[in-house]
Amino acid sequence: MTNPSFIDLGVAEPLCRALIAEGYTQPTPIQTQAIPLLLAGRDILGLAQTGTGKTAAFALPILQRLSVGHEQRKPKSVRALILAPTRELAIQIGDSFRAYGRFLHLKHTVIVGGVSQGPQVKALAAGLDILIATPGRLLDHMEQGNVRLDASSVLVLDEADRMLDMGFIRDIRRIVAKLPRARQSMLFSATMPADVEQLAQSILHEPARIDISPPKRTAENIDQQVFFVATAEKRALLASLLESDAFERVLVFTRTKHVANRVAEHLDKAGFSADAIHGNKSQGARQRALERFRSGAARVLVATDIAARGIDIDNVTHVVNFELPNEPESYVHRIGRTARAGAAGIAISFCDASENEYLRQIEKLTRSPLTVAHGRPAADQPPAGRNYARPKTSRFNRRPQHNGARSAAR
Repeated sequence: MTNPSFIDLGVAEPLCRALIAEGYTQPTPIQTQAIPLLLAGRDILGLAQTGTGKTAAFALPILQRLSVGHEQRKPKSVRALILAPTRELAIQIGDSFRAYGRFLHLKHTVIVGGVSQGPQVKALAAGLDILIATPGRLLDHMEQGNVRLDASSVLVLDEADRMLDMGFIRDIRRIVAKLPRARQSMLFSATMPADVEQLAQSILHEPARIDISPPKRTAENIDQQVFFVATAEKRALLASLLESDAFERVLVFTRTKHVANRVAEHLDKAGFSADAIHGNKSQGARQRALERFRSGAARVLVATDIAARGIDIDNVTHVVNFELPNEPESYVHRIGRTARAGAAGIAISFCDASENEYLRQIEKLTRSPLTVAHGRPAADQPPAGRNYARPKTSRFNRRPQHNGARSAAR
């Protein structure tokens, strides 16, 4: 049996034409499952990682539904609402709606914090077919009387688990309370903890459940390695690794904003073009950093977890966990920024003495031990039995010997 095309799934001709212009010819598994159900009016509970094509899975049916009937826009009203946890993800979803809907006469805008409200108020005043928003900024506009949701017939919660992690549950419930009860709703999440299940039960009506999560929690084509290294030596190790040309486009993760800034500044001084991105950066600064990284003007982007799911950039060759995350699920999302669209990728983690338990929990979640980086001296290896005891000396003397990497500077 041949794989279905977008036309086979029931996608309208103008949307198929836009997909061809974007280079998309074959639906992904989540698109194959979700699009017919959504076109039929079903609610959806989707379990899928980023990079699986889920934005198109919900965007195409929404665009097709709203393009039928030529319903008039009403001032300050919204016909479809998409909520996203971060500014970057909201902007990327907006870009997708613009690309897929290029041959339709539908109006959309993105509402996020960190920028002037003026243009947002003006866009809302005329009424919108589609609004993509972060919960906090949307609530600001609702409280100011700039937008009404009583005419919304579609709701999407994207990256629901991340929104709950970021403390948006009350905001989401306040927003959902203003929506009509008769609507089509979709909830997508990379993980499905109990609180996300409870949220889904409260906002979805007899949903179809789609699970696109892989059998393993991390992609098969990501080479995952760990360096056991002292905290004070991490920046020198990172700079040493970057001496290899194999590290073409590198995404570095830290747990805190100030460490992200320090790492980016250190790399700049060492001669590596690097930018930092985190919650304290203005929207303009974050977008400029993303564009520099996307274009290759910056070889390294240093980010905190709050930005992890908002970064959808192709050809990231390496993800470096400068600091291990304190939530093992975040590790999966971090390393998922590489090896996208079937490509191979490398994820390298730095583990110091304080991160013992973080590493243990990551390996428990992924059901696979990380490979200790090659070329390390025997004294620098964890002892047999993998009991996570830290070595007495953690001074590195070589970088991993993959992709033609040279020996690190001593």
